[in-house]
Amino acid sequence: MLAQNATRIKLLKIWEILCQETDEEHPMESTELIEKLAEMDIHCERKTIYRDIETLIECGYDIVCERGKKNKYYVLDRSFDLAEIHIMLDAIQAASFITDKKTDLLVDKVANLAGSRKGEVLKRNIVAFNKTKNTNESIFYSVDEIVRAISKKKKIEFKYFDYDAKHKKVYRKEGGRYVMNPYSTVFSDDNYYLLAYNDKYKTIMHYRVDRMDSVKMLDDDIVPLEKGKRFDITKHKKGVFGMFTGDEEEVRFIVDKSMLDVVFDRFGKNVQLMQHDEDKYAFTANVQVSPIFMGWCCAFGEKIKVVAPEHVVEQIKEHIKNISSAYD
Repeated sequence: MLAQNATRIKLLKIWEILCQETDEEHPMESTELIEKLAEMDIHCERKTIYRDIETLIECGYDIVCERGKKNKYYVLDRSFDLAEIHIMLDAIQAASFITDKKTDLLVDKVANLAGSRKGEVLKRNIVAFNKTKNTNESIFYSVDEIVRAISKKKKIEFKYFDYDAKHKKVYRKEGGRYVMNPYSTVFSDDNYYLLAYNDKYKTIMHYRVDRMDSVKMLDDDIVPLEKGKRFDITKHKKGVFGMFTGDEEEVRFIVDKSMLDVVFDRFGKNVQLMQHDEDKYAFTANVQVSPIFMGWCCAFGEKIKVVAPEHVVEQIKEHIKNISSAYD
């Protein structure tokens, strides 16, 4: 039995070493593999290594053997290639809702996916992101509780806060607890949000996860959306600007052709464009009219113009007048 356990441990360690320290460009000779096993007090001969690796291959482990005077081995298939790992590292470092401490931990964990090339990945990861990182270390506990509640279809309760001028927490509802039906989480405009259904007001509401405190899953089952009402999260995200909600409207735009990339980035590639004149296009989109939406429209000057419905046009005019009066 002891010999059998020793064999199992040896097979496990061989696979572990090859996973962590080899790839197609960095194969490992059998002699080096034997030396690394010896450092773990696992002693074996070259012929035994050949048989062990053949056993692993027969059991479905993706190990490639380059035969020669000294056989070389490497693990071919990895979950992520280097380019994918770099993208994940950039995303972690760019996300402002992840704290500095957690950023360092996640960068190290993701870099470990590169195995023997971890050092190379970290050395090449030189993009500097001028981001103000969040300081709420409990955000990952909150996310874990939210995800559990969503999967179990249970309500959650939490406190919600803002910061004052001294960066102290000021709880809304005087510290009272919010009880919501968690629907989904979404990353938008550099922040992480909970989309929750409020069964009292029968509407979807947004909460920044980094502003949530004492998140707890309840025993109560969630209240589903109103009968016959469907929620399309992709469509919802396109229509909400800065996660500020407002009255949903079907808005008609006239845009300069130089703004087409902006339109596709905001509303998706399937937006239906119609030629308005030689240099302009018209299209309609469902949006939630909020100050952030109106600010987005104004940011492009005359190149993006809302032309209908009339009451939305009037709201934008009033928005512009209010901004202008603030600088009088």
